[in-house]
Amino acid sequence: MARVILPGVAAYDENAAELVAEYERLRFADVHAGWLDLLPAAPARVLDVGAGSGRDAAALSRLGHRVTAVEPSDGLRTLARRRHADVPVVWLDDALPALPSLGDARFDLVLLSAVWMHLAPDERSAAMRRVAELLAPSGTAVLTLRLGPPPPGRRMFEVDPDGTAALGAREGLRVVRRVDSPDLLERPGVGWTAVAFGKPQTIPT
Repeated sequence: MARVILPGVAAYDENAAELVAEYERLRFADVHAGWLDLLPAAPARVLDVGAGSGRDAAALSRLGHRVTAVEPSDGLRTLARRRHADVPVVWLDDALPALPSLGDARFDLVLLSAVWMHLAPDERSAAMRRVAELLAPSGTAVLTLRLGPPPPGRRMFEVDPDGTAALGAREGLRVVRRVDSPDLLERPGVGWTAVAFGKPQTIPT
């Protein structure tokens, strides 16, 4: 059976080498400085959704976490596995909003870095529900939201931090941190907001 290419993924396959070089220019600790104190104690179960070049997944693995990285672009995933072959990361070909390959797995940290803008507005409710399902009790989900104009040829949609927080609240998640930061690649008009959600130990029914 032929592999189904998700909307927007072809552009990442076609430009994988250039994009990996761009992403790897930045350090995990610099990109995510505003919320790193929320990392769970190692070894924790960590899920990196839309893992791209593998920069973040590899860094989290080096910190002692058990990392699963999901990336729907064959081009990015192949280069990421090769570049970070020295660290143990489980790589999967999958994507939101459903992430079917993960089944009923649970994670202490779910990271969606520069992912949310790729989801159409009508996909985000189901995506947030799936993130909440995958998050273990007392776990943390971090979404870094890209604000500003999309680059040419990329499938991106406008994101709203307040609306994203409201979607999380509907799934029983509460905002524990919100951090605004500039674009470290200095792209004109681009900025970032990281929204960290906490999942209670138990959710009232």
